[in-house]
Amino acid sequence: MARVAIVGVGAIGGVLAALLEVTGRHEITLCTRRPLSQLTVKTPQGDVLVKAANLTDPAQAVPVDWVLVATKTYDAQAAAAWFPALCTPATAVAIVQNGVEHRERFAPYLNNDQILPVIIDCPVERQPDGIVHQRGAARMKVETGVQGREFAELFSGSSAQIELTGDFLTAAWHKLCINSAGALSALTSKPAGILRDPAMAEIALGMVAECVAVGRAEGAQLDDSIAQKVLDGYRAQPPDSVNSMLADRLAGRPMEIDARNGVIVRKGASHGITTPLNQMAVALLRSFSDRSNSTQ
Repeated sequence: MARVAIVGVGAIGGVLAALLEVTGRHEITLCTRRPLSQLTVKTPQGDVLVKAANLTDPAQAVPVDWVLVATKTYDAQAAAAWFPALCTPATAVAIVQNGVEHRERFAPYLNNDQILPVIIDCPVERQPDGIVHQRGAARMKVETGVQGREFAELFSGSSAQIELTGDFLTAAWHKLCINSAGALSALTSKPAGILRDPAMAEIALGMVAECVAVGRAEGAQLDDSIAQKVLDGYRAQPPDSVNSMLADRLAGRPMEIDARNGVIVRKGASHGITTPLNQMAVALLRSFSDRSNSTQ
């Protein structure tokens, strides 16, 4: 048994909690801004009611063995407010977030050897009633090593599919290739079916190609077929699938603009690589975000 705290219980945090719940082995604490009356996750295997303690104040927390951070990338500082109470030097902290800067994002708050970056791929949406709807399998990639193996063991007995990789850099940039094209849904306020349109598909291919070029400059092993595979993956989804960036825009929440597209522009500039499609997407998304915030 392990004592596991999940910081940030949205769609991904809900899935992680449900996966841990079905193992029947762990003491789970959900760390949230507001109290949860209950957490129900509709999974492909059936509904899971998560039985866990729920804390809304870091002062209430006690040290745990593992912290799983599943907040939005821009909420790193808020997530870190939980660390002094939850963490001892022996506590491992899994950063289950988008982007390619997991360690950099939390370097101000944790020792480097405590941090385990995690890439997750799971079609999931949090519904307005708070129920989490998991549409497909939860697939995660973590670094090979002791921490990675111990992380995978946490989910033993669940449906989680966890791969240990010796090339996490490539895994992270491959996921970013997928996420980069997802910005088109947020830009158009339309679900995944928008990429079945030929004109939109061409833009998506170009955005992913820019991501591939920057990722290669960063040292990732990305081949030329990735852009088409990403497009095919989106087109294989149910046309009403809503990614997290679109869900955030529709709900009037901040979007992970920098972690999903801005980082491509930033790192591209550092290598002298132009990324006009991602640059345009970032500018437009920030405009929409600023406009939304000004009306609230």
